[in-house]
Amino acid sequence: MVLDFLLVSSGRLCQKTDGRPSFLVVNADESEPGTCKDREIMRKDPHKLVEGCLIAGFAMRARAAYIYIRGEYFNEAVVLDEAIHEAYQMGFLGKNACNSGYDFDVYLHRGAGAYICGEETALIESLEGKQGKPRLKPPFPANVGLFGCPSTVTNVETVAVSPTILRRGGKWFAGFGRKNNSGTKLFGISGHVNNPMVVEEEMSIPLQDLLERHCGGVRGGWDNLQAIIPGGSSVPVLDFKSSSEALMDFDDLKSRGSGLGTAAVTVMDKSVDMVAAIRRLSHFYKHESCGQCTPCREGTSWLERILIRMESGQADKREIAMLDEISRQIEGHTICALGDAAAWPVQGLIKTFKHVIEDRIDYPENFHKDKYLQKAWSGDQFGNLEWVKTHGDGKAYLK
Repeated sequence: MVLDFLLVSSGRLCQKTDGRPSFLVVNADESEPGTCKDREIMRKDPHKLVEGCLIAGFAMRARAAYIYIRGEYFNEAVVLDEAIHEAYQMGFLGKNACNSGYDFDVYLHRGAGAYICGEETALIESLEGKQGKPRLKPPFPANVGLFGCPSTVTNVETVAVSPTILRRGGKWFAGFGRKNNSGTKLFGISGHVNNPMVVEEEMSIPLQDLLERHCGGVRGGWDNLQAIIPGGSSVPVLDFKSSSEALMDFDDLKSRGSGLGTAAVTVMDKSVDMVAAIRRLSHFYKHESCGQCTPCREGTSWLERILIRMESGQADKREIAMLDEISRQIEGHTICALGDAAAWPVQGLIKTFKHVIEDRIDYPENFHKDKYLQKAWSGDQFGNLEWVKTHGDGKAYLK
């Protein structure tokens, strides 16, 4: 599935050229809240990404690859930049790359911290030195992309896994997961689990199995679970029942009204105020809206303002339907998917935790902000407390 998209579909589009060079653009602007899978590749195995760029670039006859890395990933950028230099020194990149007669360069470009630049055309605009705002489509990047040339925009994980697939074979990769959901996936698991981590697992693994096998389960036991966001902050939240039954693949999560997204699994136990959690996400999307589209620019502010009042119980029950309607007016009415990303968490809150909102409005005196304050470390108790006390310089959070 990965190679079908990367090396066939986009490659064919880019090969039908009129003399303009083709470019591979790798989206390493990993800014979705809770998502940190690409960071592990660039930090721990950057040569795999560089090798993947060379393979994908050769397949589509690209002249160069541009890796657009998130500005906050300073250390990862240093590591990846060194890996690129090593590849040049070994003759794997540059003129006559790998003694193949094929010239291919890889450039690393650091972003400036804008979430909107994770959208492919906004990323291209930023690479060209312009404001990072999405373009109207068509034309699509495969026809008019970077510097007006045919370009394939893809992500770090897709490119980095391609060398392994070519070495071990497509049948090996397709042997993981269910039909139409095959392969492996990097899951970034955070929140109220005993051992937060990034782990590579097969697609279609049960969500409960994923957490208990690799993360030591939910803090306080599975019955202490309240909700899970299964694919990054932009997908609707799952309640306890759906989380207990869900499979981590595209089709199953879609059938439950959510999505796999970036496979960033955010676990929330019963200590979390769900209204406050989604309100915080609404603040993020309001802050990161580029302002180009009116529904997103205005609507995200309205979502946050209403949720702020709902959080403290200073709202009317009629505003629940109003909140849902505002999210529907944002969804599908913007140039890029940021509007959808802002609307879906709110829709998930109303669908799954409407009773919490209603209870908050009915009994505002029961709301205590300090009760739901989330600490910096949400996992299990440290096992090396003596080391932390000695070397933490008083800056480490201890329960």
